[in-house]
Amino acid sequence: MKKSPLTLAVLALFAAAGSAQAQSNVQVYGLLDVGMETANNQTPTGGSMTRVISGGMNTSRWGLRGSEDLGGGLKAVFNLEGGILMDTGAQDGALFKRQANVGLEGAFGRVVVGRSFTTVYDTVIGFDPMGFAPFYSWATSGPATGPSKYGFTTQYDNIIKYAGTFGDWRIGANYAAGEQTTGTQDSAKTGFSTVYKMGDVNLMATWERNNGNTVPATGNRDKNTVWHIGGNYETGPFKFWAVVRDYKLVAGKALTADVDATTTWGGVAYKTGATTLTGAVYHVNVKNVAAGKDADPTMYVARYRYALSKRTDLHVTAAYAKAKNGQLTGLSRDDAGYGNSQRGLTVGMQHRF
Repeated sequence: MKKSPLTLAVLALFAAAGSAQAQSNVQVYGLLDVGMETANNQTPTGGSMTRVISGGMNTSRWGLRGSEDLGGGLKAVFNLEGGILMDTGAQDGALFKRQANVGLEGAFGRVVVGRSFTTVYDTVIGFDPMGFAPFYSWATSGPATGPSKYGFTTQYDNIIKYAGTFGDWRIGANYAAGEQTTGTQDSAKTGFSTVYKMGDVNLMATWERNNGNTVPATGNRDKNTVWHIGGNYETGPFKFWAVVRDYKLVAGKALTADVDATTTWGGVAYKTGATTLTGAVYHVNVKNVAAGKDADPTMYVARYRYALSKRTDLHVTAAYAKAKNGQLTGLSRDDAGYGNSQRGLTVGMQHRF
């Protein structure tokens, strides 16, 4: 494993302090998810489309992660992870767009610096019945159709992130530097999360604040605040979820309306043998818009999943989204819809290594 000068300096420091001889390991890992989708209202004229998709249940990715024993219960850790577009073979964004970080882990928990998923992401994914599925889930954000997605931030650049587990409590915190010359608060991002395990019940709460840059004309900056509360419960072959998210963007510009919405979702899964059946409902209550302009979209999702092995699954997902007041909506978090409703069906396969 090639080490940077900073890493070598840290290791030399621990060696000088009498730490044990280092033991290191590196793992190559990945997840490949590809399938077919057919959906209506894919064009302004209401046309349907059938296409090959990358990432049905989960986004396809590959990565390198590893650790090095520094002695005394302390480890150096790293993670490099990039996305893959399985339909074209192309790289999904920057080489290590998903994660690129290094840090330390011990009895105190884990601290990493670089680019990483946020502490809110790490927490909320366990409380989404669909596991942040690109096809289909509105847990990270709502549909791409409308004035906002009303979601939280999944990844930060320039992040310092902490995670720790203490008995039945799991806690997390992160800070992402804005790196602006106008002040430390401009473009700064902060988040906190906690999960409490109580038998078969898990309860969670998260909070994040994303700042914009100061607007010279007003002396204010955009302030985006997002919080979640939720829980899940598992009994026998059943598992249940329920979550509420509140999203508010207070504008720094004068005469600019705030953006406000509350998203709720719930779901149930039933597992028998190699088969898992999952159903979920997501609803976005849009606020602070003109009367008759609130879409308030709702999406219903059902998924059949069959495990061919511990690492390979087949999956079929059907979804339906509808908005009120004649407003546009769609199933996708990335692609706009062209009707006040949309139906979609996917068939795919996932392999993990």
